[in-house]
Amino acid sequence: MTDWIYAVILGVIEGLTEFIPVSSTGMLLLAKQAMGLKEPFWDTFCVLIQLGAILAVVVLYFRRLWSIAVLVPTVPRARGFVLSILVAFLPAAVAGLLLHDVIKQILFESPKLICSTLIVGGVVLLLIDRFAPYPTRRDVMAIPLGTSFVIGVFQCLALVPGVSRSGATIVGSMLMGVEKRAAAEFSFLLAIPVMAGAFTVDAWKNRHELNTGHTGLVAIGFVVSFVVALFVIRAMLAVITRRGYAPFGWLRILIGGIGLGLLFAPR
Repeated sequence: MTDWIYAVILGVIEGLTEFIPVSSTGMLLLAKQAMGLKEPFWDTFCVLIQLGAILAVVVLYFRRLWSIAVLVPTVPRARGFVLSILVAFLPAAVAGLLLHDVIKQILFESPKLICSTLIVGGVVLLLIDRFAPYPTRRDVMAIPLGTSFVIGVFQCLALVPGVSRSGATIVGSMLMGVEKRAAAEFSFLLAIPVMAGAFTVDAWKNRHELNTGHTGLVAIGFVVSFVVALFVIRAMLAVITRRGYAPFGWLRILIGGIGLGLLFAPR
């Protein structure tokens, strides 16, 4: 199988899983290992193509983002929302910078850990979907700074592959009384600075691994993840509105269970 086919497959997986709470990083790493992609470049590739999925958020929410940008100088509500996103962004940004090398060198190489955290996270989603506190905050534009900070702390859990960035922020949001759909939208919008920062750090630290050929593969993965994510974001909001997060919890348990079964199966 040629490298561009690998790039397409990983791009599809990224677009499908970045915004649903099943851990895009975990899925990408499991797929990479299943396909035998052991070169260090592919770890960097899995981080870089996440920016394609983030661009999908910018496109889908462009009108709202633009209106917020225009209103920031004059409208306190717009300034409050921007500050809320920044406060939620800071904990993961600091932790990511401090633990970047440890995470990539140790945790990224543990498929058993990824499968286990998929299962544990699935159980958590099932529980939070059923027993979350009654929502008192339904407006994504009016989340208090204290709530945003707690959501940001929860997001740090996603530094462990398999936990899921969107899943961690959604669970943190719902525990703080944010309504399900608003929790998902806050997670989408928070992803913009978080993943842009991850892209920048990883691209700089691994610039020596990127050559002209690699640039083409990253471009393929970027475009594929962008296109797929456009459809997934809309579909996820529809599922959440009708069914909540239980389907994603069961999906995590299924994938993690199959992964552990394959890992422990007799050779």
